[in-house]
Amino acid sequence: MALKTFNPVTPSLRNTVLVDRSDLHKGKPVKALTEGMHSTGGRNHSGKITSRFMGGGHKRRYRLVDFKRKKRDMSATVERLEYDPYRTAFIALVKYEDGELAYILAPQRLKAGDKVIASDQADIKPGNTMPLKNMPVGTIVHNVEIKLGRGGQIARSAGCYAQLIGKDSGYAQIRLSSGEVRLVRAECVATVGAVSNPDNQNINFGKAGRMRWLGFKAHNRGVSMNPVDHPLGGGEGKTSGGRHPVTPWGKPTKGKRTRNNKRTQNLIMRSRHLAKKA
Repeated sequence: MALKTFNPVTPSLRNTVLVDRSDLHKGKPVKALTEGMHSTGGRNHSGKITSRFMGGGHKRRYRLVDFKRKKRDMSATVERLEYDPYRTAFIALVKYEDGELAYILAPQRLKAGDKVIASDQADIKPGNTMPLKNMPVGTIVHNVEIKLGRGGQIARSAGCYAQLIGKDSGYAQIRLSSGEVRLVRAECVATVGAVSNPDNQNINFGKAGRMRWLGFKAHNRGVSMNPVDHPLGGGEGKTSGGRHPVTPWGKPTKGKRTRNNKRTQNLIMRSRHLAKKA
């Protein structure tokens, strides 16, 4: 997909850059593969705001995407590519040989009419799913499982991918986009290729209203508040916060590492922070 720029016939169009979605399906999704959703506006069951800067936005239906690729050893034909309002990547509607329809994450270079399959032994082609132990080292993958049978959880956003860089002692070593090298059970499955819509990072919404359509309200910085409202608030002029920046709830922020998951710590071979220093 290419990027789309606009002539500055209005002030908000002057810097607007969007993804050209003219090749995607223009109709409604398959209703049987969707669910109704309601917007919380960032409020909990008591009506109190627990997630700030959320609210409004267009009404949306949730697309049921098959992250597990449950139907094995049966090829499917890509019917069309679609926009999904709940994710940055595009999704593909596939039709299996027995007539069943399903949505999957669309990888790059996948188009209508292509064949995809989930199997223990499959060709190394975009959209095919197979266990990591059966993939050659160096393969670019996405939608990687962390726990066997749970479905893909790693590398699902637009343009994301991971690379299989080694296999040893029943584990596969995958390098993530952040530079982190992580161990995953070799029996876990992944899908070949990188996720579609890599140009998502280059878009410029151009106006605040477009963010409101997506359900985002204006984000008020802590340093612009009063001391009673935020730990970073107050001061004369444009002060940049205190010596130990914290969130409104006292958690360290702005670079402070808060990870404390000892259960999976030994699965991280190389931290993403070390990768940045190298």
